Amino acid sequence: MGSIQARRLAALLAVPAALSLALSGVTAAQDAVTPDESVTGTVVFWNGYAADGDEITTFRNEVLPAFQAQYPNVTIETQEIPYDDLRQKLVTGLAGGVLPDVLRADIIWVPEFADQGVLLPLDQEMADFDELAAGVFPGPLSTNKWGDHYYGLPLDTNTRIIFANSAVLEAAGISELPATIEDFEAMLATVSESQGEGVYGYAEGGTGAWSVLPWIWTMGGAITDEALTTASGYLNGEGTVAAVTMLKKWLDEGYMSPSILGGGTATSDQFGNGQTATILEGPWMPGIFKNQFPDLDFTFAPVPAGPGGSQSVVGGEDIVVFDSAQDKEAALAFVRHMLSEDSQMAMGKVGQMPVLASLVGNPDLPDYYPTFMEQLKTGNARTPVPAWPSIDEAISNAVLKALRGDMEVQAALDEAAGIVDGLLAENAD
Repeated sequence: MGSIQARRLAALLAVPAALSLALSGVTAAQDAVTPDESVTGTVVFWNGYAADGDEITTFRNEVLPAFQAQYPNVTIETQEIPYDDLRQKLVTGLAGGVLPDVLRADIIWVPEFADQGVLLPLDQEMADFDELAAGVFPGPLSTNKWGDHYYGLPLDTNTRIIFANSAVLEAAGISELPATIEDFEAMLATVSESQGEGVYGYAEGGTGAWSVLPWIWTMGGAITDEALTTASGYLNGEGTVAAVTMLKKWLDEGYMSPSILGGGTATSDQFGNGQTATILEGPWMPGIFKNQFPDLDFTFAPVPAGPGGSQSVVGGEDIVVFDSAQDKEAALAFVRHMLSEDSQMAMGKVGQMPVLASLVGNPDLPDYYPTFMEQLKTGNARTPVPAWPSIDEAISNAVLKALRGDMEVQAALDEAAGIVDGLLAENAD
């Protein structure tokens, strides 16, 4: 769910494409680059860019020609593979020894592959790693760390912010989105009470970590300690209990749509049809709304601040190099190129949010980016450990039990903390 491509690529077919060194149409700026002929070799790059969309067109027609102008003796062989198929292809490749040199990896995959010992620790392999790392958002960067090393660099990113349906707010007499969690809750109550049954202040689509972590962190909660060794005292700590208690209040009082319990109408449809004033969503939504609800008027705002500040969850992709790569220098040169301002800008214009802090507020990027990029300054990674899928399940089950009233909030989170402690201990072994 954190990945933009997970939402866009389900129906696409994998399209292998070996790209030649000499491409016509290289811009004058690219011609002016002084070629580095000392770097040689072939780099196989697997990615999930949409095979028939603007992303891969921009990648092939702008990003790769610029790289090849600088490194004329390097061949890039790229395969565009749908998100779900890519995951399976990697698992199969790990068993059979057939892997790419460079991968555009979902951020939740990096710890798992690093733990299996198949990725290069880039902080050891790249003399300029610290310089590159200093230029990116800390939240996306943190998704690449496992143990004592960084096994990748962020490539594109996203986060969740508040979307507000202007018509619903206006009907409730609300002129602007509140900045604090207390005022936000008051706004939810006003919407619910003024609009009547079937219209909610907030809608959420589930109880998984992607859905609830912004509220947990904003309320000062956590999943584990910073060392990722224990969940007890954190997942069942005061801030997390307060967040889940708050969500239960919103549900019980009718401020929040019951869709958070699963099923029902998609939150985007609730929003577009005027059934909810607000949702938490990512940068893919403006394009979706443009197609599905062309007359919809909406605004953006950061997550309202609570005891922990205004916090949200980080999604996106990282770029990693497998240790089986034969031409490592060429692979690392490609990584650097993908993190350059020119590459990040080119891909940013077609929906791949840049990870470079230097591009915050750039007027050439889509006009809905600034709020997302500001929120990314306080964006947090989901717990970067190989057992994350099981941890996510434990969190989701606990929140669901609490919201449904099957267990008291504290008891549900106590149970989940014990489960996660066991998963973390297995990772440590």
